[in-house]
Amino acid sequence: MPSPIEDYALIGDCLTAALVSRNGSIDWLCWPTFDSDACFAALLGTPEHGRWQIAPASETYSVTRAYRDQTLILETTFRCESGTCTLIDFMPPRGEASDIVRMVRGDAGVVEMRMELLLRFGSGSEVPWVRRLEDDTLQAIAGPDMVVLRSNLDMQGEGMTTVSDFKVREGELYHYVMTYDPSHLPVSEPIDIEAALEETETFWREWSSRCNFKGQHREFIQRSLITLKAMTYAPTGGIVAAPTTSLPEKIGGARNWDYRFCWLRDATFTLLALIDSGYAEEAIAWHEWLLRSVAGSPADMQIMYSITGQRRLLEWQADWLPGYENSRPVRFGNAAHAQLQLDVYGELMDAFYQARVNRIELNGDTWPVELALLEHLAKVWTEPDCGIWERRGPGRHYVFSKVMCWVAFDRAVLGVEKFGKKGPVEEWRVLRDRIHADICTNGFDAEENTFVESYGSKLLDASLLLLPAVGFLKPDDPRIIGTIAAIERRMMRGGFVLRHDPQEVHDNEAQPIEGAFLACTLWLADAYVLLGRVDDARELYLRVHGIANDLGLLSEEYDPILRRQTGNFPQALTHIAIINTAQNIFAALHPDKPAVQRARKD
Repeated sequence: MPSPIEDYALIGDCLTAALVSRNGSIDWLCWPTFDSDACFAALLGTPEHGRWQIAPASETYSVTRAYRDQTLILETTFRCESGTCTLIDFMPPRGEASDIVRMVRGDAGVVEMRMELLLRFGSGSEVPWVRRLEDDTLQAIAGPDMVVLRSNLDMQGEGMTTVSDFKVREGELYHYVMTYDPSHLPVSEPIDIEAALEETETFWREWSSRCNFKGQHREFIQRSLITLKAMTYAPTGGIVAAPTTSLPEKIGGARNWDYRFCWLRDATFTLLALIDSGYAEEAIAWHEWLLRSVAGSPADMQIMYSITGQRRLLEWQADWLPGYENSRPVRFGNAAHAQLQLDVYGELMDAFYQARVNRIELNGDTWPVELALLEHLAKVWTEPDCGIWERRGPGRHYVFSKVMCWVAFDRAVLGVEKFGKKGPVEEWRVLRDRIHADICTNGFDAEENTFVESYGSKLLDASLLLLPAVGFLKPDDPRIIGTIAAIERRMMRGGFVLRHDPQEVHDNEAQPIEGAFLACTLWLADAYVLLGRVDDARELYLRVHGIANDLGLLSEEYDPILRRQTGNFPQALTHIAIINTAQNIFAALHPDKPAVQRARKD
């Protein structure tokens, strides 16, 4: 059985990323990129589906671990009765061939160690052909994929597994280096391990030093930024929602989705987190990925794309994988890419607007693209859609989707008023006001004094927490105050916010269909900041901070009953929300500092 989700660490090279358990096992790695097939898929199955473990041979040992300061270099220390050693894991961000370096350093006494490698290409379905080359390099090939493994230790085969048993004494250092190449290419030359370690450490420390956050928990915010960088595909600037697929939103459930893609709706959140933390270059790269990906007819715009901007993300099920703790099905690809989700038009327009406000210089003018998007949105905003949470089934008139349509035309008007852009501004003002009135008439429950999930519904939705942040109504508007109060009353479990109203019954389940949504919990904290309830905001922020794992990593959701992280891990949106909420609280406590709230800056 794989480890608890929160027991994993992340290593990566800005091309892909791996998850390493506390017991030294790499249980997940898609190679050569985030959205490739996995060569280690034990996370969603058993060791037979691929893993790479280096750990003491003894069954009795204790573990501590930490990232080397301001880096993505993981150090796992094993303590046995006979001695202590440290496993050092990292992936050099070379930008070309991808490597995993695993070093074992003797710290005290003598420790008997064992390395076990099970390579399974095709996400656990393909056993490679393995052979030993003349220089004792092991080469594994299956179809288009090739991996080579080099070490200064002896390795041998046992069945379908490569193993190595060795003793490490104080002062000794052993290593394994695994490199990926396409199988039709020659085997790559070995890397200089000491130089790779030094260059990797320098890369991350220089990058981390740009973090300009001055508030409490700076190291925690810095770790969230490093995690976000690790989930960035360097060649294009695309940022994946998570490096994993099918980690369940509820243990044993079927809500298991592939998050190894880039969502448009994360655009503004991401942009603000990067800009306000001192990472303008990454903000520009992300913004330009957005612009390239949506190029074409506005009617064809999708809610998500691949790391390279690819549009066909066909969904299929890997029936040979039993799923994380038997949470089935295991899905690859995401059918939601074909959904109509009207909120993304507002997200994109808001991202362009925030870029102008923050003087982000792009390669080329985005205004022609914005004009085309607005022309199309004017025709379709009245249609039902699948909503921010990508509901599968008949469309509805989701309130947040309509609000983001309002945002799109509001930001267009501001483009004219503040930045001198040209366009039919009077038409946009009329349409903006029409959408606003439509929402307030059809999306507000006067009896309960709250906005609702969708027109005609009595249900709530955590995305409503964003209404004051995007400037739809002022924070102290009685309708906003009533909505926040309703969410506090009905949608909190164990101090965290659910994204779906638990009064809605799904699949004959009266209980919530998933854990509490961590980003939504932080959105409530942001709303508190706007209301002047800074102490309440800090309490929520600290609650989320408190359930991060020992390395500062967070998944999509948290089950307050099981007290476990759930959903894909680590989750970009959660870490982005942590960054933005910390910035908002800091700004509220230091009024001379600018806030990162998304509201109009009139």
